Amino acid sequence: MNLDSKSTIEAGKAILGIEFGSTRIKAVLIDQENNPIAQGSHEWENQLVDGLWTYSVEAIWYGLQDCYADLRANVKKLYDTEIEILSAIGISAMMHGYMAFNKKNEILVPFRTWRNTNTAQAAAELSELFVYNIPLRWSISHLYQAILDKEEHVKDIDYLTTLAGYAHWQLTGTKVLGIGDASGMIPVDPVTKNYSAEMVDKFDKLVSPKGYDWKLRDILPQVLLAGENAGFLTEEGAKKLDISGHLKPGIPFCPPEGDAGTGMVATNAVKQRTGNVSAGTSSFSMIVLEKDLSKPYEMIDMVTTPDGSLVAMVHCNNCTSDLNAWIGLFKEYQELLGIPVDMNEVFGKLYNHALTGNADCGGLLSYNYISGEPVTGLAEGRPLFVRSANDKFNLANFMRTHLYASVGVLKIGNDILFNEEKVKVDRITGHGGLFKTKGVGQRILAAAINSPISVMETAGEGGAWGIALLGSYLVNKEKGQSLAYFLDEKVFAGDSGVEVSPTAEDVAGFNTYIENYKAGLGIEEAAVKLKR
Repeated sequence: MNLDSKSTIEAGKAILGIEFGSTRIKAVLIDQENNPIAQGSHEWENQLVDGLWTYSVEAIWYGLQDCYADLRANVKKLYDTEIEILSAIGISAMMHGYMAFNKKNEILVPFRTWRNTNTAQAAAELSELFVYNIPLRWSISHLYQAILDKEEHVKDIDYLTTLAGYAHWQLTGTKVLGIGDASGMIPVDPVTKNYSAEMVDKFDKLVSPKGYDWKLRDILPQVLLAGENAGFLTEEGAKKLDISGHLKPGIPFCPPEGDAGTGMVATNAVKQRTGNVSAGTSSFSMIVLEKDLSKPYEMIDMVTTPDGSLVAMVHCNNCTSDLNAWIGLFKEYQELLGIPVDMNEVFGKLYNHALTGNADCGGLLSYNYISGEPVTGLAEGRPLFVRSANDKFNLANFMRTHLYASVGVLKIGNDILFNEEKVKVDRITGHGGLFKTKGVGQRILAAAINSPISVMETAGEGGAWGIALLGSYLVNKEKGQSLAYFLDEKVFAGDSGVEVSPTAEDVAGFNTYIENYKAGLGIEEAAVKLKR
């Protein structure tokens, strides 16, 4: 029986997904057909404290409560009713980072987020020890760096988790983590669907001379797969989430997940041979593999889907920020002329005009490095536009080079997967700001990775919707139904979006551009050294 939205909420059939993003906490309420029926949000910013990026525990709880209160107010306004009981809840957040607690459940040092890059020595030593790429932002890198730095708090660690794991623990009392988020703490074994026993043992042996009371297994969350029960909302948790006191305890929770996992769910990309690309302020691609790669690569992170399939992730720090800055100049010019500005029109006109330029951008180059870019080995960045006197300098090529630059580093990482590892993909879905102007970002990305790219209307719903869908999978799946099948049949029902295939001319042009780009990286390196 299909209920209308108000009846769904009143009957306790709605499902809540909450995601802690880097600048916004978002809540999405969905109905039994998995459609969003209400939303809430809270804006927040990270702080630099003693040289490390953090969000305070107070900011986490104030943000979560304010986000939920906003959702509650919107439900009241839209449906004139209260949320009292829900079918399921899911919590998601930025992956990685470091939240360490003692036996009294007190946080030992401020939460260290994925943005921190103070872990270079630890990540390098662990990558060598494990024969596996361990990125700077992973929890194990943060832990080992704290050990190398002889930090006093390490001996007192009783529990180590991520932001999603922390919020979930406080609401349910259970110390668990979804496998996707867990795979960004320390590598997981795709066969056992648990932390890699070999790597855990190697780590314990490495730090045993320090004489800590704990072993790694004892302080990490228990790993759960999508669809497994991860606890229930406690009375204390209900009061912490809904300070108005309307929400009742006893609601089941799905395993807490990272933003990469919820992005895969929201784009229907959890099946092997599928992938998704998120392109906004930063960009990353996630390709679900059929088998492990032949060797570790420094520019490819290995994580998993929420149901435990291996995923190759290429993460780039920079994407559209420099492109947007240039478009801001055209907006200023239009204002100088006294012409009313419609930003959708400005983006649309400039993006579409870029497609009339030369496929190789006429020799022009752009480095969109607002910050450092680990994939190309730069610890810092300087945005640069580069040309020589003989290049074809016109508006179309200028815009095209900035669009190419936004996915250039992503191409370098994915070329390893497709050209060296011969990874096969049936469908890649794009989502994020780069794809807002219809067809353009899609065509550029298709040329970059020489693969058809789909964009779905729902991709804009984001990770809060993705974790709500994992909550729906927990309570609505049929016996033995896989997550991929559930998403295909119950959520997306044949909607694979609008697909754009690469043209031979675009692919050849992008390949020429990227060779010039790689050859010119020395210019970027020099700019970093010389411009303070």
